[in-house]
Amino acid sequence: MLTSAPLRYILRWRRRVCRPCTTPTTLEIIKELLMRFLLCWVSLSISAAVAGPKEDAVRAGLQALSNQVAIERVTAVADSPLYEVRLASGETLYATENGTHLLSGDLYQALPDNLVNLTEQARWGGRVELMAAVADAETVIFSPDGPVRARIDVFTDIDCGYCRKLHAEIDQYTDLGIEVRYLAFPRAGLQSDSYRKYVSAYCAADPHDALTRAKAGKSVADAQCANPIAAQYELGNQVGVRGTPSIVLASGQLIPGYVPAAELATQMGL
Repeated sequence: MLTSAPLRYILRWRRRVCRPCTTPTTLEIIKELLMRFLLCWVSLSISAAVAGPKEDAVRAGLQALSNQVAIERVTAVADSPLYEVRLASGETLYATENGTHLLSGDLYQALPDNLVNLTEQARWGGRVELMAAVADAETVIFSPDGPVRARIDVFTDIDCGYCRKLHAEIDQYTDLGIEVRYLAFPRAGLQSDSYRKYVSAYCAADPHDALTRAKAGKSVADAQCANPIAAQYELGNQVGVRGTPSIVLASGQLIPGYVPAAELATQMGL
């Protein structure tokens, strides 16, 4: 039986993650695109035949089907007849070179003793750029007393049980040299109590204390200020957050769900 880190993460996610009530993505647009693609496969094939380079043909065919989907790049998948179509929203599609089939989902490469999620690996670089653009001043950071051996970005929700469990063990992460940078991802949306609680914690005179109190189920005084909570929620959707907590490593790898400090340190090679 093949084993892999991606599959283990999927199983862990089912056990250790709080799922959002809604997750706005471009998936509905993709589904519509797939239906239109099925109806229009003949015209797409003709377009692919005359457009020139195969990557350009795939791009032209998809854009002809829908102007609602912005295509960032089209690249050939090594050792495969497929072409990776990266959307500006962060989603990835795959198209055959003759333009008659389109696939939405993750592509895995079967190695002798492992399965490699090629789609997820392709997302890492984009995540690194997006996370690097977030200023530290817009986050709540819990740092080690000693040297920082690694930094993780954690998309978190005030009321998520596993988010609270992670934060209750925050000293275990920092004791191992792991700096935790929190970003907001209120699962129930921007009109929810969780959103308002996060705004109040962020805008408090001492955000670290307020966030700790809120995650312990204690009340936090209402507060308002210019804040990045909505922007971070949108960023979470863009980088692939589908539940909380979600951990983004410096490499761009996204780990869904709670991971104990010692286990996470081992995964990062600390």
